[in-house]
Amino acid sequence: MNSLNEHHLFIFLIQVFLLLVLSKGVADLFTRWKQPAFTAEMLVGLLLGPTILGRFLPGAHGFIFPEDPIQHSMLETMAWVGLFFFLLNTGLEVDFSSAWRQRGEALTIALTDIVVPMTIGFAASFLLPDHYLMDPSRRWIFALFMATAMTISAMPITARALHDLRIAKTDLGFLIVSALSVNDIIGWLIFSVTLGLFTQAGVDGLKLAGLFGLTLGFTVFCFTAGRNIVDFVFSKIKARHTSPTAAPLTMLWLLGLACGVVTQKLGIHALFGFFLAGIMAGEVRAISERTRQVISHMVYAIFVPLFFASIGLKVDFLSNFDPFIVTFVSLISVAGKFGGAWLGVILAKLPKSNRLPVAIAHIPGGSMEIVIGLIAYQHRLISEPVFVAVVFSAVVSSIIVGPWLSYALEKRKAISILEYFTRRGVSADLKVSKKDEAIWKLCDLAAGQDDPAEAENFYKSVLEREHLTGTAMEEGTAVPH
Repeated sequence: MNSLNEHHLFIFLIQVFLLLVLSKGVADLFTRWKQPAFTAEMLVGLLLGPTILGRFLPGAHGFIFPEDPIQHSMLETMAWVGLFFFLLNTGLEVDFSSAWRQRGEALTIALTDIVVPMTIGFAASFLLPDHYLMDPSRRWIFALFMATAMTISAMPITARALHDLRIAKTDLGFLIVSALSVNDIIGWLIFSVTLGLFTQAGVDGLKLAGLFGLTLGFTVFCFTAGRNIVDFVFSKIKARHTSPTAAPLTMLWLLGLACGVVTQKLGIHALFGFFLAGIMAGEVRAISERTRQVISHMVYAIFVPLFFASIGLKVDFLSNFDPFIVTFVSLISVAGKFGGAWLGVILAKLPKSNRLPVAIAHIPGGSMEIVIGLIAYQHRLISEPVFVAVVFSAVVSSIIVGPWLSYALEKRKAISILEYFTRRGVSADLKVSKKDEAIWKLCDLAAGQDDPAEAENFYKSVLEREHLTGTAMEEGTAVPH
């Protein structure tokens, strides 16, 4: 029986070194070009995997990535740890409370952006020829997965684009992020149930209802009592430990493991548990911004590059590139999400000028679509050509969102903010120590220009907007309104 030896460790260190150094180097170039880093990391995997290195230098590829089960398991385990951290951090970035406070418009957009692409994706995928399916007898599960993969949006990709275009803190940016937060939660809920159905034999209506009920019940618990419990525990940890980062980081990882164990035991994937753990922890006030940054930097500096680079090592993307299925997945994914969000904006009765930016912001599948595709591929739910198509669709939709969103914003009517200022409303020496005090003084100053009695109404309105989501920007600047 083979066992771990020194040579395995030697090769493993070479693998990790090459994947990290090349991923970070290429990702820096892509970031300068305003493109998502995960695209560069996957490109490195393609270069080192069977697609390029294995095709042109098979000897070198065989030395670095040998066909050894132990060697393969070492890198695979590292990639899975990265994936767990990635979903945990993704959950941390979901502001559930803000999304819930904005639930009217955000929920309308999120629901239409789920229902429309899910319906289109399911109907179209159900009609695909048998050779694209691993098991034609389970066509409906395949179609349900494809619909889910073509529905979920990558909030981190859109959030980065909103930040680059300087609209992340605007009402439009807040609405987009809130809707995408709901989209992520519902999308992962549907996918987790779908995967649970696939891995269980002899699924019937009763099992389907039971699995969905357990998943929904645990999700509701996490968003209600679970959030309060987690907030209490982290508050106690903060009070008893002098380290502002180490103890919360350990507790966060333990929370992810605990939720992962529960969801895995329920019959759905552990990744959904890590995602829920991140959302719960994201609501905790005791976790400082510095701790959140440490977590994010650690995840994106080490684990995420290894995970996305490892994807390119699994499949020969050239041999499995099927123009029809690639075009099929890409077009339906982009068109379905665009149309769903567009309809949501109409139903929410938002201004016409918001329709195009909101619809475009929902199209990137990005890292989330790739994660779902990888899990489905590893469970033999989809074939290699379909997996390649899902990856291609995710990358293309992520690349086009930035330029397309920039174009849409340029089409909006230009407004000069200087038109809303008068010299009497400017305070050059605002000396306050608290945010609310600053807002009150500014409201009092603004109301004094026309009607002093309006100061209290201004103050209440601005605070209500500020409590939905903060308007703090970079370099000590905020724009409460």
